[in-house]
Amino acid sequence: MALVLNVSLCSTCKPHLSLSTSNPNKASSTFPLPLPLLGLNIKKSLQPSQKLTFSLGESVSGATLVALLSASFIFVDPALAFKGGGPYGQEVTRGQDLTGKDFSGKTLIKQDFKTSILRQANFKGAKLIGASFFDADLTGADLSDADLRNADFSLANVTKANLSNANLEGALATGNTSFKGSNITGADFTDVPLREDQREYLCKVADGVNPTTGNATRDTLFCN
Repeated sequence: MALVLNVSLCSTCKPHLSLSTSNPNKASSTFPLPLPLLGLNIKKSLQPSQKLTFSLGESVSGATLVALLSASFIFVDPALAFKGGGPYGQEVTRGQDLTGKDFSGKTLIKQDFKTSILRQANFKGAKLIGASFFDADLTGADLSDADLRNADFSLANVTKANLSNANLEGALATGNTSFKGSNITGADFTDVPLREDQREYLCKVADGVNPTTGNATRDTLFCN
């Protein structure tokens, strides 16, 4: 049995990939496949009259065909593994080293930053509602004036970060989340579940009033 892999691109049609089998004793069969299935990310500028097609022919057994299709589920383009939302939907932000990256003023609602290294990253004034920083390293990051409502900081390292005037209403800070050395002047911690030792530490440095909510930082932490 012969196996032919066909990939076609043109400027006026959707990228197409298919597997075709041919056997002298049987009719040919064609199996259309979506490009992401094989981890293919094809980008090429074509003129309206142009069409790009390439094929790979090889004699294989039925078992080899099954192995090929099975492998396509394993060898996927890494860029397809994790994708965030918002304007960075096509850029991987989960499990990445994003040290010093500038996200200031960006709309990053529900963006996925799980386990990423975000040391000295700039999130000043960014809209990060529902974003996940689960187990992320935010050491020295600038989160001032950021909208962090319902963001997930579980197990995150938020030491020496700038959280001044940030709105953290409803954010999660469970586990070993650390805010040691961070500037929380004017930050709003309303409805943020904190361990007693975390709350006591933050109360020692809490000060100011959040300019967006009008809530005093100490009041949102239930400081005495």
